[in-house]
Amino acid sequence: MYDYPLDYTWTTEEIINVISLYTAVEKAYEEGISKEEFMNCYRSYTNIVDSKSQQKQLDKEFKKVSGYSIYEVLQKAKENDWIKM
Repeated sequence: MYDYPLDYTWTTEEIINVISLYTAVEKAYEEGISKEEFMNCYRSYTNIVDSKSQQKQLDKEFKKVSGYSIYEVLQKAKENDWIKM
């Protein structure tokens, strides 16, 4: 188990949406996820984390604690309707 990288200035709803993306990334690695489900989570995430540099930083922190990459799942989503890492 690990701690998700979060910004505690976010509202509860924003934290829930960011955690939903982290969960979707985990699902892509562990069992697979549809492109539609992942992209819905990703769009909500980018509405909260709209800075590319902050997105990269959170991806780096998430990968450090989980071994999973948001960016790599996003790249796979561009090519496939089903994402299994």
